[in-house]
Amino acid sequence: MTNSNSEASSAAVIAATQYGKVEGRLAGDVVTYLGIPYAAPPVRFALPAPPEPWDGVRPAIEPGDCAPHLVKPFPKLDVLPLVGPGALGGRDYLRLNIWEPAKASAAPVMVFIHGGGFLVGSKDAPIQEGTAFARSGVLCVAINYRMGIDGFLPIPGVPTNLGLRDMLFALQWVQDNIAAFGGDPANVTVFGESAGAMAIADLVTSPLAEGLFRRAIIQSGHGSMVREIGIAQRLVNKLARVLRIAPTADGFRTVGDAAAIAAIEKVSKPTARLDLRDETGREPVFGISRFIPVAGDDVLPGKPLAALRQGRGAQVDVLIGSNAQEMNLYFVPTGVRAKINRWLARWLLGKSQPNPHQVLRDYGFGQPGVKPGEAMTNAMHDLVFRWPARQYAAAHRGRTWAYEFDWQSPACDGQLGACHGMELPFVFQTLAKATGEEGLAGTAPPQDLADRIHAIWVGFATDGTLPWPQFDEQSRLVYQLARGEAVHEPVMPAAAHLPD
Repeated sequence: MTNSNSEASSAAVIAATQYGKVEGRLAGDVVTYLGIPYAAPPVRFALPAPPEPWDGVRPAIEPGDCAPHLVKPFPKLDVLPLVGPGALGGRDYLRLNIWEPAKASAAPVMVFIHGGGFLVGSKDAPIQEGTAFARSGVLCVAINYRMGIDGFLPIPGVPTNLGLRDMLFALQWVQDNIAAFGGDPANVTVFGESAGAMAIADLVTSPLAEGLFRRAIIQSGHGSMVREIGIAQRLVNKLARVLRIAPTADGFRTVGDAAAIAAIEKVSKPTARLDLRDETGREPVFGISRFIPVAGDDVLPGKPLAALRQGRGAQVDVLIGSNAQEMNLYFVPTGVRAKINRWLARWLLGKSQPNPHQVLRDYGFGQPGVKPGEAMTNAMHDLVFRWPARQYAAAHRGRTWAYEFDWQSPACDGQLGACHGMELPFVFQTLAKATGEEGLAGTAPPQDLADRIHAIWVGFATDGTLPWPQFDEQSRLVYQLARGEAVHEPVMPAAAHLPD
């Protein structure tokens, strides 16, 4: 890495990748590179391929395209800082951003994979900006990947899990190129939230990911949101009927971005006639997204939890956790938690659970003062996120730690709480981008908590240490981030309603 002029007078910084030189910008003690191609523009339903080499110096000062998606506004909340604004028509989006400590040498590397239900989101969402990690001595990378139909629809004859394959391609790029930016390819931590965390939890078990990362931080994710290919192909056929095309690669190649998003929205409604339950009557995503990775290919030969129990991924150190009230993001601003009646609560849970009535009773329905929407929401905190994360921690045969983000946001009249995504501005130290009357974190979130959480992430990525004991099924120690201590966590009622 060299400065184009003297360090004192110039903001231009040049690094040499295997495909050509790129120019970033130095501001203070951080060098930022935006929109570096780690792969060629994706060919629809084809494997990722290397970018074309270039001559001279390529500017890396604009983020470039995002994968095609649109973001719907949330009532009472500004979610754009969390997922980015979205756009249609972008085609050259297999790119990454780098935030580098100035004069970095063999720095620890953290690679972030964004969430968004495998349908929305990008590397450029403001809350996930990596400057604070660079200032803490870590080289931070953020990537885009294919989503939706292009990334996670198992169309017959098309390579499966193309979105995961993009992530693997980007991680290989990091191995091959990050030393040129002052990073240590032998000390890579991959971290992500929501869908990004689900993907990482899967990749920990993938034979194709061996050697690509040393540690993993799984934020509000786990390995249970996968489908068998045969079940997922029900979605292929349903989308084809909605779009009036053949359920083939040639048929889906005729579909533009706007038409694809409209069809996805139609099949994503709870009232859509689409049954994605398995043989036990369970649907592992609870309707949050129709698009998830599939098991049964070379990326994921088996389901991740079974693979963990067989010792897959034991060489990877894992920090996994959840937020205390994950589903509040979906059910509080929309009014679902307050308004839903008993019949609707049972109907919604019944689309994913074989015994919804007992689930609701186990979470307080029928007790004085417990409304159906409250029981359903509390059950889904555990069913969708919290208990599967603990199952993952228990199944992993390597070093494993568990956390819970427990700080309560005052947003939505004090009802939002520790909802899904709430930890992100604390992890990235970007609270200013989540603050305000409609901000996710309310009007005055605690900076000292962000400092502590960020330091925990940095410490783990630097040398694999954490200030509390590892998780095991006997002690069940989970570190509560706001409380600042590890506590014994009892088995959740959800354990009786999810497969082992």
